[in-house]
Amino acid sequence: MISTVEKKYVIFKLEEEFYGLPISNVLSIERVSKITRIPNSPKYVLGLINLRGDVIPVIDLNIKLGFKSTKVNNSSRIIVIKDDEMIVGLMVDSSSEVLDISEESIDKPPASQSNELLEYVDGIGKTPGRIIILLNVKKLLKH
Repeated sequence: MISTVEKKYVIFKLEEEFYGLPISNVLSIERVSKITRIPNSPKYVLGLINLRGDVIPVIDLNIKLGFKSTKVNNSSRIIVIKDDEMIVGLMVDSSSEVLDISEESIDKPPASQSNELLEYVDGIGKTPGRIIILLNVKKLLKH
């Protein structure tokens, strides 16, 4: 019997593509609330939110990955992630589900020096009918 290790990912959309974050890094998925802007912050930092008494920075993941800024609507969500002691909210177009993806269904990202997005990619998950780009939380929060 072949054992397949499955990992759980929170799946979300940016523009028309599906992305995933390891569920072990996700604290919660929130509706968009009032965001207080921070002067002189990088373009991708939208500002701060007060989430149940904790002040959390929010990053527009579209801008961080080199796309156009997120158009906030009823589907938009803030995925609150944690890595070590750092807690950050990621603004995404929509969040759809939690999915188990087996290790053999995950390919290494293609090698490229010119594509900025690839520096944040851990792998490419293949599920029936779609491809999911799996992001590395440590690399996303590094700079």
